Amino acid sequence: MQRENRLYDELTPGDTASVQRVCTAHDLYVFAHASGNLNPLNLPAKDGGASPDTVAPSMWVGALISGVLGNVLPGPGTLYRAQALSFDRRVHIGDTLEVTVTVQEKRPDNVVVMETVIRRGDGETVATGAAEIIAPTEKVVMDEREIPDLLLQQHRHFDRIMAMCDGIAPLETAVVAPEDAASLGGALLAAEAGIIRPVLIGAADRIAAVAAEIGADISGIPLEPADSHDAAAARAVEMVHEGRVDALMKGNLHTDALLRHVVKKRGGLRTARRLSHTFVMDVPGLDHLLLVTDAAVNIMPDLECKVDITQNAIDLARALGIAQPKAGILSAVETVNPRIPSTLDAAVLSKMADRGQIEGGLVDGPLAMDNAVDVQAARTKGITSLVAGHADILVVPNLEAGNMLAKELTFIAHAESAGVALGAKVPVILTSRADDDESRLTSCAIAALYQHWKRTGAPAVAPES
Repeated sequence: MQRENRLYDELTPGDTASVQRVCTAHDLYVFAHASGNLNPLNLPAKDGGASPDTVAPSMWVGALISGVLGNVLPGPGTLYRAQALSFDRRVHIGDTLEVTVTVQEKRPDNVVVMETVIRRGDGETVATGAAEIIAPTEKVVMDEREIPDLLLQQHRHFDRIMAMCDGIAPLETAVVAPEDAASLGGALLAAEAGIIRPVLIGAADRIAAVAAEIGADISGIPLEPADSHDAAAARAVEMVHEGRVDALMKGNLHTDALLRHVVKKRGGLRTARRLSHTFVMDVPGLDHLLLVTDAAVNIMPDLECKVDITQNAIDLARALGIAQPKAGILSAVETVNPRIPSTLDAAVLSKMADRGQIEGGLVDGPLAMDNAVDVQAARTKGITSLVAGHADILVVPNLEAGNMLAKELTFIAHAESAGVALGAKVPVILTSRADDDESRLTSCAIAALYQHWKRTGAPAVAPES
């Protein structure tokens, strides 16, 4: 769209222009950063929602006038001299505002006085005033300019996962060797939120010492003593068979020490499917959850294993409320190349999904990373697919690729990550020493939602806000 400015000689008293704008949570965050005004009255609720107590800063409202003056009337080349404003009403997130400027008086030296009025969508006046501007002296015809997007670091998708847990039963969870502050604290945080009902398994004296260190009261929580990590993992698996717990949560022990008992042939928790891990990632700027699998369990999965990895991830996505998950099978390129084995696996997985051998979602591959998640990249490569550019799930060729991808998203793209291992009789919550409290809490929530989906056949629903 082209905009042509109006010179001083072309302006006549009574000339007017209006622009509409909706106040959003993003506007208030950006203004807080730009102005340094961190008044809590002017900041959205933690989840970015429209709290009735959140008031848009008056100077943000006033700043909208400059958008009309600089873009429309008089347009490009306009300079401010002065602005008087009187604020009559407050603006909240979601309000539609109409900003109007009207030529009131022309003065020497290209100075123009503009009447300025801001009204809400209901017609109520928010602010009135007058602007003195210097009108443009040269004709400018300007194309609508694109400026770089701003990336706000928010994790609203994880907020939705937590909200989905409202109203579902706590998950009976064996917490294996919670013998450090992070693992014990994470389990207790999830218990406090009503997401899990923990049973602590490990060295009683060490667990008690950690509880004292973090100031936690664990007197009301069942504790199963175990004199070693191996014994604690074995006891956790036994408790699944006894029907006492419906999930396992890794504490301060090596993943191998726990999974060794989960996957053992006699007395383990094996099913017909291979065990696989799925990272659930809340990536700033992405409008949906992103699942990455397998980045933690299967080192070099063959085709048969990748079928189970893909199916486990689709099931988890459905449990998280994604009705028809789109799984992109990743490789280095988006075409089948016999010299790149992962492209062959991807093509076979795609065809198996077409024939109903992988159920519940759409599967396509091979896809490169760019055209799996970016629509424009897919179009540029000429890929016609319901998955390309829209993938909810990224199935990686091997553990190395998956682990690097997940950590790049976490530490470079500032994503929040959580995850769970599926394919056993119960979900296994695998946490890392680097995980923060939110990651541990969300991992527990994901396991609880998955078990709810398995039990009821439908995902939990977040309550209306």
